[in-house]
Amino acid sequence: APEIIVDEIIDAFRQRFDVTIELAVTATETEDFPVMRVLRDVELTAADMAFVNGAA
Repeated sequence: APEIIVDEIIDAFRQRFDVTIELAVTATETEDFPVMRVLRDVELTAADMAFVNGAA
């Protein structure tokens, strides 16, 4: 799930319960999927970055 959704769920649990978070590494991803140059060279606007960061 997207991190913003996970954070909202954790916050909801914190409001109701005494929550302790423990991070567990279950897999290490080593694959790299580079974005095509035509997409990398597109200039992003502030609205684009807000969407990417979950603020839109």
